[in-house]
Amino acid sequence: MKFGCFQNPLLSGSDLSTVIGRPTGSSGFDDSGQPRYQTNRRTMNSSDRALLTAFREISNMADRINLPRTIVDRSNTLFKQVHDGKTLKGRSNDAIASACLYIACRQEGVPRTFKEICAVSKIPKKEIGRCFKLILKALETSVDIITTGDFMSRFCSNLSLPTAVQRAATHIAKKAVEFDLVPGRSPISVAAAAIYMATQASEEKRTQKEIGDVAGVADVTIKQSYKLIYPRAHDLFPENFKLATLIDKLPQQ
Repeated sequence: MKFGCFQNPLLSGSDLSTVIGRPTGSSGFDDSGQPRYQTNRRTMNSSDRALLTAFREISNMADRINLPRTIVDRSNTLFKQVHDGKTLKGRSNDAIASACLYIACRQEGVPRTFKEICAVSKIPKKEIGRCFKLILKALETSVDIITTGDFMSRFCSNLSLPTAVQRAATHIAKKAVEFDLVPGRSPISVAAAAIYMATQASEEKRTQKEIGDVAGVADVTIKQSYKLIYPRAHDLFPENFKLATLIDKLPQQ
């Protein structure tokens, strides 16, 4: 009889199973009447041990932010490629695993912010960012450019905003980019500023801090992007949006 984990195709094939022999006669039992087991357990090599540890960490991080198995599988494959290539020596496996999870989210079309990955990994944003760039270079891979739309639905949902406000915020962000009002600003900060503007014009007002906590950006970052789009506020709202606060009465910063 054999017990143990299923074979992971990303491992080298170490046999972690335990073979249990059938007890026979009196010698098959100890003094307390429990069966004696004969085990044949091979030692896992250090490479597979490091991989398994990283895979567990990736799975745990993904569980904390409700990411699907496809993300975990892609993250594991990325980590395995980096591990085998030995191109990120000196970097902690936890930091590499966190960066792989961030990349997998981007590649699978469900991007998460660096701050969201930091929150579940306890690795500083700067270190994840460094590993992110090194991995893309080492594996000669790429990620799709993120847009405001990649985050809008999730941010608005986490803020418990109605569909009408989400649509307005999406429209505001899209127009702000089209009018080139936010050059050099990150899509996350633009999305946050658009949400702030939309909520301030609605009955569902949210503060910059509330939005920043959900979006993972500082209040000052939202304020800076908002100041860039505010002068064109009249041109940013969708025509059918029901204003609870007139555009002229919106906060100026």
